[in-house]
Amino acid sequence: MSKRTPKNPTNAGLFERVYEFVRRVPSGKVVTYGQVAAAIGAPRCARQVGWALHVNPEPGVIPCHRVVNREGRLAPAFAFGGPEVQASLLEAEGVQVEGGYVDLNKYRWEE
Repeated sequence: MSKRTPKNPTNAGLFERVYEFVRRVPSGKVVTYGQVAAAIGAPRCARQVGWALHVNPEPGVIPCHRVVNREGRLAPAFAFGGPEVQASLLEAEGVQVEGGYVDLNKYRWEE
């Protein structure tokens, strides 16, 4: 197992479902941790979604920068460089970030 693979097999299944869903989020859109959790059938697992993205085994392939909190706030400790990097990745896709927040009414992806 790589250091980014969860040791708990239950988490492994959850993590794979998180990655599969997040891969489908289109450029220029965002989703929330809770939205991902609900979409994969684990509505009370928003924190586990965050952990799965924190240990993303394929940064750049699994676009974890497109996931924000329920208020549209960027991750304070974005795993791959901090909120500034997350903001610049989103802005490069046309998502406007103001004061560390994204307007969910404008940029939220509804599958």
